[in-house]
Amino acid sequence: MFDIATELQMPFVLGLIILSAVLMASNRVRYDTIALGVVLALMLSGILSVQESLSGFSNSVVILIAGLLVVGEMLDRTGVARLVGDWILVKGGATEPRLLMLIMLCAAILGAFMSSTAVVAIFIPILLRIAKTTGISGSKLLMPMSYAALISGMLTLIATPANIVVSGDLKNHGYEPLGFFSFTAMGVIVLTGSILYMVYVGRHWLKNHNNNTPVNDSRSLLEVWQDFRCEREIKSLRISQHSALANVSIRDAKLGTLYQCRILGIGRPSHNETEQIVAPPPDFILRSGDILILVGNPNKVAQAIGEQNLTEHIPSARDQKRWAWEMGAISLLVHPNSKLIGQSIKEKQFRTVHGLDVVGLRRSHQSQSEFEDVKLESGDSLFVVGPWKKLSQLKQQNHDFILLEMPKDIDEVVPAHNRLPVSLMILAAMIGISLFDVMPLVAAVLIAAMAAVGTRCLSAEDAYRSIHWSNIVLVAGMLPLADALEKTGGSEMIVSNLTALLGHAGPEAMFSFLFFLTAIMTLVLSNTTSAVLVGPIAIAAAESMGVSPYPFAIAVLFAASSGFISPVASPVVTLVVEPGGYRFMDFMKLGLPILLLVYATALLLTPLLFPY
Repeated sequence: MFDIATELQMPFVLGLIILSAVLMASNRVRYDTIALGVVLALMLSGILSVQESLSGFSNSVVILIAGLLVVGEMLDRTGVARLVGDWILVKGGATEPRLLMLIMLCAAILGAFMSSTAVVAIFIPILLRIAKTTGISGSKLLMPMSYAALISGMLTLIATPANIVVSGDLKNHGYEPLGFFSFTAMGVIVLTGSILYMVYVGRHWLKNHNNNTPVNDSRSLLEVWQDFRCEREIKSLRISQHSALANVSIRDAKLGTLYQCRILGIGRPSHNETEQIVAPPPDFILRSGDILILVGNPNKVAQAIGEQNLTEHIPSARDQKRWAWEMGAISLLVHPNSKLIGQSIKEKQFRTVHGLDVVGLRRSHQSQSEFEDVKLESGDSLFVVGPWKKLSQLKQQNHDFILLEMPKDIDEVVPAHNRLPVSLMILAAMIGISLFDVMPLVAAVLIAAMAAVGTRCLSAEDAYRSIHWSNIVLVAGMLPLADALEKTGGSEMIVSNLTALLGHAGPEAMFSFLFFLTAIMTLVLSNTTSAVLVGPIAIAAAESMGVSPYPFAIAVLFAASSGFISPVASPVVTLVVEPGGYRFMDFMKLGLPILLLVYATALLLTPLLFPY
């Protein structure tokens, strides 16, 4: 420990804040590393005790953020965001204004309940695909989408960690925390104004940047399969009422023996949905009305259709997507030391052992037409079809196989799409509990996170992986810095100077100063760090002026989600720079009017909802 003299403690903390800002602005040091450095500096300097320096890691704000990340991952893995993206593609058409409205509206609504950074990451390939389909430049769509994702932070309490930090500051100072939808009305006005601005003005300022960034460099499943040219086709066939296959097991149907055909999957109609059964077991009983996903020689398939009373079935776009989510394919290379060498696919009982089907084999760049009885050799490549989960397990067996190519279709897979209604129920329950104040918000979020795992919307491993630990460390490490500023008298000094300078001008002047201070800090620091530092100052300033702290808290909260004018202000906007081909001035030109719109809306409407 190197105890610093009392009179030097406040300058030390202020210097630490400035140093942290410089390091963050340089983008050469990780934010979480800077936060850990702050913790060590406060601890070793003796300004805070060991327990006080580490208190951020036990703060309810940190637990709340971690739980919300799990809830956001649940929404992602159950396909909520992708469903919205596909809906935009269908409903938006090729009309640029309509597309912009739908994109911004959907990005903001999703960002209000899950990580806005995750929303942007999910939407980028969707929007690039929309741009390719409609002929509209991707640069016309990506920046408005990222701005809407930023504005989502102004819609709900859980939309961004900065909101939770500000609400926590109010609670720590003895005030009631903000409600789930306390400021939603103002956020909706900002969103509406931003959409109108983009549709009628902003989009005309965005240039059609020539951007060659591909949506995905890898090939589709069908393109990979073409390499094998194995004289096989995949057909979707329905079992008619009079078919001999009805009420017969797959084993007894003998489709493989009679027609050299293999059932890859079965679609079973149920109510308004079709249940997908991938790689069904031999004892699975077929029914009339079942849809067979059959692979085989075209002539043999045609023979089976005629002799077994099967009818061709054209799946809907929705069913095709659900099949793509359930079943995929990969190309594998037989390892030189594989135990499969010298044995055929049939002898090794590949389907029985791995639950997957080999539908193509290539040797020395030549496809093999009848490969089931061919003895495998080192370097043979196999085209394997089956459930994505089993394919992932197979590619990990690197002592037998080497992954040759993973089709790009895997990027569109939604692992738990059948749990989508459950995930929406969990989200609705969490919001309802928060609205009616049944229990603390952190408890409601933790219950929702546990329910997500308990209902198999995601696994426990996926839940832990969804927590961005670098962000958790950043928040936990920077929270004690605000405590140190208050303990050393730094907050009191800043507040007294602000009150002397602006107190006579009224609360509106202080509101404006806090808004732009936070907005400027957000360009250098993360929005969460800015809220951590300015939040307590805003509350203390309100107490010093004898006014309610809520308007000033709202000023900080809205400004923390206003990083519109710089491409490095937030990952939400940084992510679209490369795929959109944007330059710094694009953000300045389009972002400044929205920043002023946010300020004007907050300044005029906050007193109506939160009187001074």
